[in-house]
Amino acid sequence: MTLDNRPPTAQLRRDAPMTAPAPRRGPAAPWKDVIVRRALLSDVAAVTVAVALGYVLRFDRGIEVDLVEPRGGQYVLISVALAEAWVLALGLAGSRSPRVLGSGGEEYARVARATAALFGLAAIVCYLVKFDLARSYVAVTLPIGIVAVTGGRWLLARRLHRERARGEFQRRTLVVGSRDAVADLCHRVGRTHQAGFEVVGVCLPGGAAHQEPVGGLPVLGRIEDAATSARAHDVDVVAVTASDGATPHALKRLAWDLESTGAELVVVPALADVAAPRLVITPVDGVPVVQVAPPGYTGLQHVLKRVFDVVVATLILLVVTVPLAVLAILVRLTSPGPALFTQQRIGRHGRPFTLFKLRSMRLHAEAELAEVLDGDVGVFYKPKADPRVTRLGRIMRKYSLDELPQLLNVIKGDMSLVGPRPQVALEVAQYDDALRRRLFVKPGLTGLWQVSGRNDLSLDQGARLDLYYVENWSLLGDIGIMLRTAREVISPSGSY
Repeated sequence: MTLDNRPPTAQLRRDAPMTAPAPRRGPAAPWKDVIVRRALLSDVAAVTVAVALGYVLRFDRGIEVDLVEPRGGQYVLISVALAEAWVLALGLAGSRSPRVLGSGGEEYARVARATAALFGLAAIVCYLVKFDLARSYVAVTLPIGIVAVTGGRWLLARRLHRERARGEFQRRTLVVGSRDAVADLCHRVGRTHQAGFEVVGVCLPGGAAHQEPVGGLPVLGRIEDAATSARAHDVDVVAVTASDGATPHALKRLAWDLESTGAELVVVPALADVAAPRLVITPVDGVPVVQVAPPGYTGLQHVLKRVFDVVVATLILLVVTVPLAVLAILVRLTSPGPALFTQQRIGRHGRPFTLFKLRSMRLHAEAELAEVLDGDVGVFYKPKADPRVTRLGRIMRKYSLDELPQLLNVIKGDMSLVGPRPQVALEVAQYDDALRRRLFVKPGLTGLWQVSGRNDLSLDQGARLDLYYVENWSLLGDIGIMLRTAREVISPSGSY
């Protein structure tokens, strides 16, 4: 069967089977069973701990428990039933589907929805049967359960990502579309292994005849032969990206043809670096229309961000005041000059401000910059082995201790806790239109670039991460970046 312009009804009468074919269990099925089993065991353990703690903390008060709470015995049965129902609800919500395991946000959202639905249903049932469910029991069980389940899933996701980085648990993928769109998607897939897509070939307009490989990947056939190629090469996923031939009828026909192969159909829209919360899918006459919300650079969310910045920066500053004073004394003792280094940086909307840092270089190091860089001062310049950095400075830079005074910049309002790193005017002057979007938000003490590899990333990779942050900012995302920053401080990578 091929993708073409014939009406799907005509094709259906001619060659479509009258009954749905049994899906093939492809070579990826064993590892799918493994990760689903891991998630099930993790859920059972987490839920059991939650309901057990809820019972113990509410009812287990020693040998006089029956005198204190006559209904405590009933809650043994209730706890067992709740644990079973909770595990079942997590499965019914699709949170253990191989498609979402390890995906992050969607997996956790399904866990949250399943839990909220279960406890909401329990509350309704208790009201209808006039059973007074102990609120303290729920107050302990619910939060512990949410934390335990999501924590277990996070640990499993980390393990899965490590395994996929080693080439394990991959889904054999066929990419279909125009040559440029296919090349872009293959390049993006090659940059990350977390999703588990292993591209084994591509299908292009015109097929394999006189076609050069795409990024070293063979051309297996024409776009119209995608289902045949998927079957011949034992593919688990067919990813369709931008192409003139990817019409609604053609995609529907391809989905039908893939049913007998067991391969999944993935449609990749012509969107890049747009976070899921900005996307809304609306069906229009059977066609899913993706609406993209504009980035939010002002509004209530940013008021909350400012409040969060001030409160958290103040608390951190109170904690690190003594260590900061000790470091300042050590800077003075180990190198002549002031302990505090100030420099003019460019902030939001191109406004300059004075940045504070602990001095990590010898005095008058700025005058030696041109010599160190041999005149090549580009965007995001940073020498890997800078001779101007002092011995103490190298230690402070490794653990980002020299940046602690920037908490004052955050409190003043020049910076945020999370955002793109502030740069000097010489760098900003070299921005193109895309990089200039970094100035739409306040620069940050830490950011997505810093927790994703720091200086080990290329300019293009770092800039892409900064722009992604600018356009898809959220307060929850900021909290996640700060937690990852704490990990980077303890176990630094890419810092110099």
